[in-house]
Amino acid sequence: MRDRGRETDLLALGDVSLPLYHPDREADERGEAAALIARVEAADGVVFGSPVYHGTISSTLKNFHDYCGYDEYEDTAIGLLAVAGGASYGATLEHMRATIRSVHGNCIPEQLGIANVDGAFDDRGAFADESLAERATAFAESLVARADRTRSADAATLADPADD
Repeated sequence: MRDRGRETDLLALGDVSLPLYHPDREADERGEAAALIARVEAADGVVFGSPVYHGTISSTLKNFHDYCGYDEYEDTAIGLLAVAGGASYGATLEHMRATIRSVHGNCIPEQLGIANVDGAFDDRGAFADESLAERATAFAESLVARADRTRSADAATLADPADD
């Protein structure tokens, strides 16, 4: 989306220090949690994505999600993405939707599931199937549109009525 004036940021959770969540941990015992949470809070939109593990989200994503709450996701556009080694990703997307709803996340209606992920991309990393590429583009455009609407609504709410 950079070509459309949007900045993107990837949280590669497997590459960070993030201890198993426990609510009683002190700040200095939470690894990189504060910095990661700040990145989510600063985002207008988030793609909540995971590989399918045993029919649900990865433990790594669930652990990070446990660090987050209403403050991180409320008034943020959320897109759901699941990639599967096989053909089944539906339950994972439903689990994601339920957990995001529980923290007042604003999920877009479109979601993206990629089955048989090993064959979904060509040697250059582009989608091997044009229809999947089109779905991914529509998903991204919907997320950006929702983020723009949410940001506009927030700005209107914060505007001083005396300015009218």
